[in-house]
Amino acid sequence: MAGGTVDGLVVAETARLRLRRLTEGDAAFMLRLLNEPGFIANIGDKGVRTLDDAVTNLRTGPLDSYAVHGFGMWRMERRADGLPVGICGLLRRNGMDDVEIGYALLAEYEGQGYTSEAALACRDLALTVFGLPRIVAIVTPGNIGSERILQKLGLTDQGLREVFPGKPPVAFYA
Repeated sequence: MAGGTVDGLVVAETARLRLRRLTEGDAAFMLRLLNEPGFIANIGDKGVRTLDDAVTNLRTGPLDSYAVHGFGMWRMERRADGLPVGICGLLRRNGMDDVEIGYALLAEYEGQGYTSEAALACRDLALTVFGLPRIVAIVTPGNIGSERILQKLGLTDQGLREVFPGKPPVAFYA
């Protein structure tokens, strides 16, 4: 993995992908991604329905996380043409001791190895650049594709945990 500085837009490059900080200019892409059926089924409905909603989501999510933690969710784009295919990054959630790795992909790019490639780069950033002792992940039970990616990262299933009060338990990986 070739890596840029985390204070610039590009945070990492892999053989096929560039991970870069999201900006408000990514609102249309995020509007589309957050409303993908797979995103809603496996991550949740964020209630983002307009470009203004997407800008607000970017400001209160990734952009705020960059300012507070120095990391967050990053745009996954193909190096060859700059086309956004998804997001991948590091999340610090309230109530969780560890930093979580997360990702989401536009449906037409599933099954091409992009998420695994980006997630490995994020894991390496977490451990080397950010000096985190470990990363964790949560997955909707039965999301076999995500479970395989987490296993490639070296994470193991720790069983079901209630992470979000009032919501069904999720599979916890560490």
